Amino acid sequence: MTRISLGLIGLGTVGQGLVKLISSRRDSIRVQFGVDIQVKALCDLRPVPALLKAVPAARFTKDFKSILSDPGIDVVVELIGGLHPAFEIIRGALSSGKNVVTANKAVISHHGKELFALAQKTSKSVYFESAVLAGVPIIKTLVEGVAGNRYNAIYGIVNGTCNYILSEMQTSKMSFEDAVRLAQKKGYAESDPTLDISGGDSAHKLAILVSLAMGKTLKVKDIHAEGITQISQEDLVYAEEMGLSVKLLGIAKKKGDGVEARVHPTLISRRHPLAAVNGVYNAVLMEADALGDVLLVGQGAGEMAAASGVLSDVINLGVATRQGGATWIGNDPREIEKLRLLPMSDIQTEFYIRLMVVDRPGVLSKITGILGKKGVSIASVSQKAVSKNAAVPLVMLTHTAKESSIRAALAEIRRMRDVKAPPVTIRVEEL
Repeated sequence: MTRISLGLIGLGTVGQGLVKLISSRRDSIRVQFGVDIQVKALCDLRPVPALLKAVPAARFTKDFKSILSDPGIDVVVELIGGLHPAFEIIRGALSSGKNVVTANKAVISHHGKELFALAQKTSKSVYFESAVLAGVPIIKTLVEGVAGNRYNAIYGIVNGTCNYILSEMQTSKMSFEDAVRLAQKKGYAESDPTLDISGGDSAHKLAILVSLAMGKTLKVKDIHAEGITQISQEDLVYAEEMGLSVKLLGIAKKKGDGVEARVHPTLISRRHPLAAVNGVYNAVLMEADALGDVLLVGQGAGEMAAASGVLSDVINLGVATRQGGATWIGNDPREIEKLRLLPMSDIQTEFYIRLMVVDRPGVLSKITGILGKKGVSIASVSQKAVSKNAAVPLVMLTHTAKESSIRAALAEIRRMRDVKAPPVTIRVEEL
């Protein structure tokens, strides 16, 4: 029997869920896995009486340093989120000879390489399953489950908030603003949802996936990230008419000696399995060279979903300790492949373009002329309404075009007197 004395730092939603799971399943975990999890200390700025009652043997402290310095604690679970002091906590735990479990995407995406090197040096481990898809085992799948495969591409719905908002806009015909308010009411969105709806959260998670799947460490700031704030109800309707669905995707593709890494709203076929992933569910599609396509789907948000992934890490850590305790293979700081990050301007995709234009003779021909001059070929065009001398939506799908060509053409089109609003563009992926 392997005994783990655990110090938990952060008693928010996920921390409380973890304590509930450990308290209710401790006996079955002992029997099934031979791991006895003992919660020795709880740390937060404020006590949570219900948790203290659930684990009466645990001491409560407001000082995380007392957990790092406690020789009786084997594993530190960091669940406070954010970069600081979470980074210092994880670094301090490793330096003190303790293993770490975290759900912190910010720390792993920004400082993973440094922390993994420290884990190697101290012969300890950092487990971080819940940092990307909550309890869905994407990390273990990449690192262990399909080890030996090479990944040509990854497509991920990795933000439950955005997926819920887009799903409600699609199914309930809500405006973006109303869908955000509903997500906040249900607890799926923060009071300030900027990190989610801007694509920033997804960029952090994509950086982690690229590191593990493709061996390339990326800075989060270098990943092109667009959010869903420009998506309107009209765009979803037009997409549906074309047999397409809008999803916020994190995309990574190998191209020769380079890798694309980008986050943005994406149009995909409504027949593709990713199009059926709705609500707070997340999914990652991996194109593996030997195995083929692998799709993981599950809840990407919520108390028990994230706590499930953290508990899985604690159990796996206990089993690994019994088997010798070497640093987990997911803590490799090396860059396996010397890939360069390809500039966004060189990316080539098909595009959906929506323009608000005055319905006047010659406007369409001038727009298509500008696109043609920049090397952009039109696959289809549709004017959605007729209203003399009023702005009407003009919707186009292009053939594959270079990002820089589209941007140059749209900049010129936007300056036209008959174009009354900034163009809306959504990239199209053939999955």
